[in-house]
Amino acid sequence: MTKAEIVSDIYQKTGIEKVVIQTAVEEFMEVVKESMIGGENVYLRGFGSFIIKKRAEKTGRNISKNTTILIPAHNIPAFKPAKTFMTDVKDGKAEK
Repeated sequence: MTKAEIVSDIYQKTGIEKVVIQTAVEEFMEVVKESMIGGENVYLRGFGSFIIKKRAEKTGRNISKNTTILIPAHNIPAFKPAKTFMTDVKDGKAEK
């Protein structure tokens, strides 16, 4: 599902103008991104958490040059769904 499809689906369910919905969806994504860049996790009860995972420094291999390289420690964004969300997806249920 794309962002445009999300906006269209919300429009059909609520009747709110698409421009307003698109702005809200884009601002939501921007707030989540800015919070995570700032080192803060985002928790949405009943939906899930946007969390920052810390990766430790490790040694990797460049196979084409047959050399080892050092991959520095870094953070990556991740999403952890809520328990109810996972159960609903597993059971194929949709809340309305």
